[in-house]
Amino acid sequence: MKKLLCLLLAFSLFSCKDEKKDSKKPTAQIEEIRTDLYGSWVGEFEIQERDTTREEKEGINKINLLIKRITPKEVIGQSIVAGNNRPLKGEMIKTGNTLQFTLKEPGDDKNDGVFTFEIKNDTLLVGTWTAYNSKKEVTKRKYKLTKKQFKYDPAVMLPEADMYVDFQNPKEEKQENTEVENDTISEEDYGGDSMTLYRQASESVYQINSSTEKLTEKQLKNLKKLDLQILRNTIFARHGLTFKTKTVRQFFDYVDWYIPISSNVDNELTTTEKQNIAILKRFEKYATDNYDTFGR
Repeated sequence: MKKLLCLLLAFSLFSCKDEKKDSKKPTAQIEEIRTDLYGSWVGEFEIQERDTTREEKEGINKINLLIKRITPKEVIGQSIVAGNNRPLKGEMIKTGNTLQFTLKEPGDDKNDGVFTFEIKNDTLLVGTWTAYNSKKEVTKRKYKLTKKQFKYDPAVMLPEADMYVDFQNPKEEKQENTEVENDTISEEDYGGDSMTLYRQASESVYQINSSTEKLTEKQLKNLKKLDLQILRNTIFARHGLTFKTKTVRQFFDYVDWYIPISSNVDNELTTTEKQNIAILKRFEKYATDNYDTFGR
């Protein structure tokens, strides 16, 4: 009986050793293909189909379509646009020399949809996005994207050649009609016309670097509110923050170096940038703006 128990114990120990050996065996790695396509594909996200009965609120936004992983059976990616940061999953099909992709957002957000696109000559990504919700204002968008690499550079500045006018928040101002005809002023002359005014930033937005120099009260005390807002958001733009509001996006979406890469960059900010954000916010509370007329 003792011999039988010894044999059973020895067999049990031997089996456990084999199981441990098996558990240490490396799992088979799934082959990744076309890793040269990994990274950010960036460009304009344009309206293709929309509900024309509604007032148009959104036009062109900058999008970053990020390809993270490609295997023979699955593609993993991410869409970053207008403050939305959404995971993508789908597949790639090769037809001749053309690579065709279908990548789907999860569907648990009101702005989710499906991206279908081709990559031509490994340099141009062209396709459309279709909303899951057919009752959205914008149901379809188109895009032509090129591959770009994001790199934080505190020295980049807004282009000097551009006018920084806030077209998203106009102010209507009534102008009195002072013209007199035949020495008689009619009631209509008192009605006046309505003039649309916009606020414009000064040249300080491309002269002051809010990421590399510690800003002082003397520098900021005479700046417009819009100047302060742009200087603050330029810090976040350098880190690739995707902005939710069109008010901010209108100043950065057309800047070549700006690539939306994340919906939160707080942990990436330098000490100088954090200090500057604090002082800019403080001055924004009390600053004012000048309004003028600008053609669109």
